[in-house]
Amino acid sequence: MEETLEKPEKPVSRKKPKMTFESKGRTVYYQLQDKIFKYFALAATSLGLIVLVLLLYSVFSSGFDRLDWDFITSLPSKRAAKAGIYTAWTGTLWIMFLTTIIAFPIGVSAGIYLEEYSSRSRMSNLIEINIANLAGVPSIIYGLLGLEVFARFLNLGASVLTGSLTLALLILPIIIVSTREAIKTVPYTLREASFALGASKWQTIWNQVLPASVPGIITGVILAISRAIGETAPLIVIGALTYVPFAPTSPMDEFTVMPIQIFNWVSRPQKAFAENAAAAIIVLLSITFVMNAIAVYLRHRSQKKVKW
Repeated sequence: MEETLEKPEKPVSRKKPKMTFESKGRTVYYQLQDKIFKYFALAATSLGLIVLVLLLYSVFSSGFDRLDWDFITSLPSKRAAKAGIYTAWTGTLWIMFLTTIIAFPIGVSAGIYLEEYSSRSRMSNLIEINIANLAGVPSIIYGLLGLEVFARFLNLGASVLTGSLTLALLILPIIIVSTREAIKTVPYTLREASFALGASKWQTIWNQVLPASVPGIITGVILAISRAIGETAPLIVIGALTYVPFAPTSPMDEFTVMPIQIFNWVSRPQKAFAENAAAAIIVLLSITFVMNAIAVYLRHRSQKKVKW
């Protein structure tokens, strides 16, 4: 039997569909939308930067000449020429230090539990919703809570410890959320590889997950503390003083912080006190910028060490 040879099929020619007038118009419309949004975003960013530059110029031009060693090391005074910020910046450092050692372990531990150990249930969902809601609660509410619980119920008074505990509650939701988001970025294959080598869950978290998520955790913690530095309402509510003639030497001492000192000087009509306030703002901005620079440096350094 003779085999019949099949003729090869001719390749089907695929012509590009012609663009109709309607599709061309829609494409041009979308491109125009993209350009409008691009320039709108650029204008909004430029406006924000311009306002920031103007504010910084106003502050530096008013307070830069007032900055000297005596201003930093002098106690507050009723005379603007002799007034300093020694008690204010030492109180701020005390608050920052205690708030960090209180909020950091609790917030990171809570984030690890919710992300690694907590099972999906109604209770865990309720906790997550409450944490998200607490991040948006006005700061003065935390001040009222700190006044009732720490200052009155625990009888800690208007002390540095009361202020630190109150601000720790304020920034805990931010630290928990940033910890969870940092842990989520770690690939699950890293955990599987650790389990395959016989490591327990805690060994995997401690030796693999946490080192890989350190950049995000540290960044979130430092940014949260930077927010706590500028808070004034909670500390005023718990009884922080506007005039303190001594620097705190223990967690139970009375205190003031730089935002309260700045508010006190700004509320006075004399121009010299306004210059003092501008100088204090420069110092507070410097502390904040240094902390943010440390966060960027630690994040960059940790990212170099992490290799997945």
